[in-house]
Amino acid sequence: MLQREAEFYGPEDSTEWLRVRMTKLNLFSLEELAELTDIDRGTISRYFHHTRRPSIDAIEPLCTALQVSPETLLKALGAIPI
Repeated sequence: MLQREAEFYGPEDSTEWLRVRMTKLNLFSLEELAELTDIDRGTISRYFHHTRRPSIDAIEPLCTALQVSPETLLKALGAIPI
């Protein structure tokens, strides 16, 4: 039996996922998402560009604003395999 290597979202995949998700929810800027989550726009950008890992406290507001489960968000952030 062959062992498959785990696949993760890369930075480009994560930013595209965020763009599509925000469009679906009629959010048209990171400023809007930042306002909903009380997380700085630049910090959100760094999360999805994989230059910073979100704190545990950031997960819940992002999940609520983006209307996704923690598992889905962590996959989109490249933190867990898809």
